[in-house]
Amino acid sequence: MPNTPNTARDDAPPSVMPAYNGRVLAYLLSTITFITGILIGHFDKALIWFVPFAMLWPHLLYFVIRHFKLVESARAREVTLLLDGAITGVTLLLIKFSLSATLFSVIMLCFSFIVVGGVRLLALGSLTTFLSLIVSSFVFGLEFKPDEPALVTLVAGIGAGVYVAVTAYYTHQQAKALVKAKSQIQHQREQSISLSHKLAKYLSPQVWQSIFTGERDVRLETQRKKLTIFFSDIKGFTELAEEMEPESLTELLNSYFNEMSQIALKYGGTIDKFVGDSIMIFFGDPTSRGPKEDTLACVAMSIEMRKHMKILRQKWQSQGIKTPLQIRIGISTGYSTVGNFGAENRMDYTIIGKEVNLASRLEALADPGEILISYETFSLVKDKVMCRDKGEITVKGFSRPVPIYQIVDFRRDIGAGQSFIEHETGGFALYLDTDKVTDEEKDLVVRALERAADKLKDRT
Repeated sequence: MPNTPNTARDDAPPSVMPAYNGRVLAYLLSTITFITGILIGHFDKALIWFVPFAMLWPHLLYFVIRHFKLVESARAREVTLLLDGAITGVTLLLIKFSLSATLFSVIMLCFSFIVVGGVRLLALGSLTTFLSLIVSSFVFGLEFKPDEPALVTLVAGIGAGVYVAVTAYYTHQQAKALVKAKSQIQHQREQSISLSHKLAKYLSPQVWQSIFTGERDVRLETQRKKLTIFFSDIKGFTELAEEMEPESLTELLNSYFNEMSQIALKYGGTIDKFVGDSIMIFFGDPTSRGPKEDTLACVAMSIEMRKHMKILRQKWQSQGIKTPLQIRIGISTGYSTVGNFGAENRMDYTIIGKEVNLASRLEALADPGEILISYETFSLVKDKVMCRDKGEITVKGFSRPVPIYQIVDFRRDIGAGQSFIEHETGGFALYLDTDKVTDEEKDLVVRALERAADKLKDRT
């Protein structure tokens, strides 16, 4: 006898008809057809045994499925439906292929096969039913009695119609429930993505990306890696903080951090933290292009930050800030411990080690506009960056004095072959890098310079 297409679950929602209920309904309707045929003498009275079997079989099968914890199994659902197909094959033989009863039983069975497993299960189920019929014919013999009373035809037809209608209704309800669930999942997904992007602002993009993609587990763990560490702060910021209102100072500081962060991300730096007016950035984790390339990227970032400060100073002066703010930077390269520090419920992705202390010390020793680097950093960039020897300093954690160097600029940008021009004075700031100006932008830059020159000539 046919089975319903849906899974059997004790906690199934009302819109989903469990397989257990569907099987009970199918066997109940078939039993009514049997009893009708037996009462009017169309079926052999010896077939009365089918009545208790049909009433007990769905319950027995469900008990076995629950015992082996297969209620949620799609494979178990298909296997039990094939068993129903085998039973149907035997039953059709016993009723001697009574036309309407046979036809409506096959319709119910095929309907369930298609809904549960599509064409594949329909083919497999039809084969199972046919083989069951062939095997049972050797046991019970093969006899045809296609003619049947109108009452049996009516009862069988009503039973098949009721089964198909009820099953189709619950299948439709299940489809609606799935569409609703899909909509809810999509909404939750969009909320999760929105939330993850908001939370990402509290982490460096590289760290957030490694966590979001599953490359890194969120647990307390650290490792030793060769990193390049960057520290910077603003010279003159303390004096400025005494002169400005907190709201204006906060706006200025956030604007500065935003500009510097964009430069840091451009070169692939991992932004560790902001403390006061200081920025801590490191290169080499969670992604790395190798110690030399990481160090060159850090130095290139530092040089661009120093140049960009000239633009920011001009912008701040136009806003009435007269204090000449300048950046000072310290860079160190060496092995440090990097990873998640803290507690299981509150972690901080950061680095510790003597190289961190050295970079911080170099930043504190630097003059306004100066970039100081350690010897290890110098050895990795000296072929591309012009540096000056600044002697040695004593740093806590280092047994010997540490040689330090001052970055001048990239060698390619020094002398007649330099790609940039920069000049700064009161009311004027210029930084032009011809290598970065595209052909489309060149005319716009030329016109802007011409307008500036005309303004100065008119004043003269």
